[in-house]
Formats: sequence, structure tokens, C-alpha cells
Amino acid sequence: MARNTRTRPVERKKAGSLFSGIMIGVIVGLAVAAGVALWVDRSNPFKTRDTTSVTPPSSKSAKPAPVAPNAAPPATDSEKPRFDFYKILPGNETPMTEQDLHQRPTPAAGEQYFLQAGAFPNSADADNLKARLALLGFEAAIQTAELPGKGLWHRVRLGPYTSLDELNKVRAALVQNEIKAQLVKVKNPAPDSQSNDTQ
Repeated sequence: MARNTRTRPVERKKAGSLFSGIMIGVIVGLAVAAGVALWVDRSNPFKTRDTTSVTPPSSKSAKPAPVAPNAAPPATDSEKPRFDFYKILPGNETPMTEQDLHQRPTPAAGEQYFLQAGAFPNSADADNLKARLALLGFEAAIQTAELPGKGLWHRVRLGPYTSLDELNKVRAALVQNEIKAQLVKVKNPAPDSQSNDTQ
């Protein structure tokens, strides 16, 4: 018996399926990229938001309330504050120059030296610098301070250092990695002025 040697027509795959697969992949990729971008740029829930509102201009008939000349200031609480480190820290720091450092190479009793690698109003920038320092092998700490007229700032500090040699080695390594650090001398508060509140 003879076989039918007639060739069957080859079924062509639809070109549309390739194109639709590429388009679906592009759309899914764009959706994922947009989601990541929104997630990265989301607002930090721990940041304080400026809630000042603009008041509409008032009419000419509205007059400001008269101010009493002998108005007493609002009463303040006579209770002891819960924490006193807000008062202790700001007055005990002084930036130092190279001359100051060479005049007194070892800190006096109750003093410590720190290297401040940066100060940022944004905590993310401070975290980035701290991570960069960690990759270089340095342990840094972030201190948050309220500066009058400037708001909340985040300081990235290394130390404390008690030896001038150790401080100079760290500073040289930072300069080599293009990080400019400022020397700060901090006076330790007297033991009797520290609060023992554990609340």
C-alpha cells in the first residue's frame, strides 16, 4: 500500500502571541517599577509635618484684638522635668581647631574628643553616612539635637577618643576617603548633676 507522501502544511504560530507576551511583560515591569518608586518616595511617618496654614486676607472691618499692657506670661509648670539631658548636652560642646588640639594633646579630666563627620536635617542622609562609615570599618553614632532657629538636626559622630594618636589615625583615614570630619570637645557633666530618673 502506498503512503500518501503529500506534505502537510506547517501550522504557523501566531505572531500576535509573541507581541502580546512582550506587551504584557512591559506593562507588568512598569507597574512594578512604579510601585517601587512610590514605596521608596513615601513619606516617613515619624517626620513632623509643618501644619501652618495660610489665613485668607481679612476684610478691612476686622481689627486685631487689643493687647493688655500688663498681661502676665502664661504660667509654667513648677514640676521637675522628666529628663534633664536636654539642658546638659547643648552647653557642653565646643568645636576645636588644630591649634587647640596641639596645645592640649590629651583631654582634661571630664572631657572627651569626638569626630563629627556630618550634620543633616534629614535623618536618611545621616543614616547613609553612618552606613558609609560602617563599610569603611568605623563605628559611628547618630545624635539628634534641636538647634535654636534651625530645627531638628542629626549628627554623625565617631568616638569618644582619649588618645591623640588614635584620633589622628581615624581622621587621616576619613580624609583619605574624602570625608571631612570636625573635631568636637565634649565636657562630661558632673556626676551629681545627672538625673537618676528611670521613668
